[in-house]
Amino acid sequence: MGELARSDRRVRELVSLLDQPQNLVSYHLGRLRAAGLVGARRSTFDARDAYYHLDLGNCAAALAGAGLALHPGLRLALAPAASPEPPCRVLFLCTGNSARSPVAEALARQQAPQVEVASAGSRPKPLHENAVRVLREYRIELGGRPPRHLSAFEGQPFDYVITLCDRVREACPEFPGPARQVHWSIPDPAAAVGAGQDTYPAFQRMAAELHARIGFLLAAISAAPAHATIQEE
Repeated sequence: MGELARSDRRVRELVSLLDQPQNLVSYHLGRLRAAGLVGARRSTFDARDAYYHLDLGNCAAALAGAGLALHPGLRLALAPAASPEPPCRVLFLCTGNSARSPVAEALARQQAPQVEVASAGSRPKPLHENAVRVLREYRIELGGRPPRHLSAFEGQPFDYVITLCDRVREACPEFPGPARQVHWSIPDPAAAVGAGQDTYPAFQRMAAELHARIGFLLAAISAAPAHATIQEE
């Protein structure tokens, strides 16, 4: 769970990180999935693979429930994230820089204006109209923003480089400095079932997941002195 709190992982990565047999790792992943604490998504890079992620919201609810079950005085509540200090640079990457990464950039900037945020894609294409539409639900206007290629940021130092697409994770360049490589396996909402019809609900789910994950990310950044606590590969 600690490893999945840092980044979405495939089974073979967890086996290597934990130095445990694959059958044991898979067994515990199955138990965690059954409890609703861990989810899995088929990789869009290699459909034979799956990425596992920790549902931090469900974990928070389960911890709160466990506290109350022990004693009514053990009521747990999430503390609001403090302002990250010192200033932090975060880069979000996906393939097209048309939906997932620009939405993540906009939501992160709204939640923590003091954090320097950017986004880019490995194959940029125009901003999706539903990305603009869904951000209006969060009172953010994004129209007119040009897409950017990830090469525009090569050589620049970042504290966190977060890939949102399984394909771009495989092609992500290395960045200088203290960059922590984090992966969030988030489906492309434009490729949702029903494409050509109304895919807007997929954009709403994407934005809601990004909003929640970014909130937890900012809490982790704030709690880590000089951003040194979260260790990534």
